[in-house]
Amino acid sequence: MTQATSWLAIPADSDFSFQNLPYGIFSTAASEEKRVGVAIGTWIIDLAEAARLGLFHDWEARYAEAKLVFRQITLNAFIALGAAAHQALRQRLRQLLTEPEAGLRAGAEEVLVEQAAATLHLPVQIGDYTDFYSSQEHATNVGKLFRPDNPLLPNWKYLPVAYHGRASSIVVSGTPIRRPWGQVLSGEATVPVFEPTQALDFELELGFIIGKESRLGVPVPAAEAENYIFGLVLFNDWSARDIQRWEYQPLGPFLSKNFASSISPWVVPLAALEPFRVPGPVQDPAPLPYLQTTGALNFDLQLTVEIITSQSTPAVVTRTNARYLYWNIRQQVAHHTVTGCNLRVGDLLATGTISGGEGPDAHGCLLELTEGGRKPLQLPTGAARTYLLDGDEVVMRGWARTENSRVGFGEVRGKIVPSAYENP
Repeated sequence: MTQATSWLAIPADSDFSFQNLPYGIFSTAASEEKRVGVAIGTWIIDLAEAARLGLFHDWEARYAEAKLVFRQITLNAFIALGAAAHQALRQRLRQLLTEPEAGLRAGAEEVLVEQAAATLHLPVQIGDYTDFYSSQEHATNVGKLFRPDNPLLPNWKYLPVAYHGRASSIVVSGTPIRRPWGQVLSGEATVPVFEPTQALDFELELGFIIGKESRLGVPVPAAEAENYIFGLVLFNDWSARDIQRWEYQPLGPFLSKNFASSISPWVVPLAALEPFRVPGPVQDPAPLPYLQTTGALNFDLQLTVEIITSQSTPAVVTRTNARYLYWNIRQQVAHHTVTGCNLRVGDLLATGTISGGEGPDAHGCLLELTEGGRKPLQLPTGAARTYLLDGDEVVMRGWARTENSRVGFGEVRGKIVPSAYENP
């Protein structure tokens, strides 16, 4: 089906097309109750209200645990219903949007909410968060800053490198980001100082929301991995590079990453991205057997980053594509669980910074764009940035498009504000 088959007018350039139907949590001034909605064009379908009107009666009858699932403050209960329930609801939503007599049009005044009048909230309760390092271009560019002759470490092409991050500080798009303090070792100094970071960076990533629990002690085979994915979000893993330089040896990032990460409010179902699958890069050497995959397992998703300074209009600084990721989501899930580590509904697996493509702006963070802070980034507006200043706002967008369809994530944005911390 295409957008033209829907009775609801949907702008042709909307991220939230008939082919998309992403899920989120919203509230309004008229009703502060958080509830589940689906974005469509400039509207939100209030699924709680639609259920009250009986529009999902047959669907609720098929799934015993579906009663009141749309009145939850996160998507977790809905996600836990399973893939069959998700697919059945998706089919019902398509029917409601294409058949005027199916009931949604008659109840539009009660069920359709203008996005501009809604407040969007964190879509899932995230139990655990793992950040991968899946872009070869990013890993190579960063490695060159420290090891010009051998940028990739010996393990990089044999396994999807990752670390466990902090789930409690993941925030929804629009949440201000406070500049963190930490220990910094500057220049030729031999003793660190405690101060606000002067190297605050963004990291352009995708996040995968886990939609099915796995059993403790039982690895998930790569061939079955996508059965455990509910949908995708845009993800900004904010980083304090100067704090990171001092703390990361030998165990990796800690305070330089745990102060905040931002996600987009709409979760795009994996099913919506099927038309945009593409093969990933050739993997050489061949991965070990448990990591071997075949087919089109990457996604042709255009990704951009804008910086808005307090004195300027938005300036696009990054243009890249998710198709360049070296390690795909099946490999990430297989590697994550190969020890028997179990996944839970609502867990988040992030790709790591996404870089790759043609041109000087095909980098997913300022660390790359400024060559480690040595080459300030000149913005089209005349301003320059090495790293982010207070008052700067970062806006990430992502979308996929064919001649007849568009599926997008909307945006994830965050504005840097001064730290509330006072040095004792």
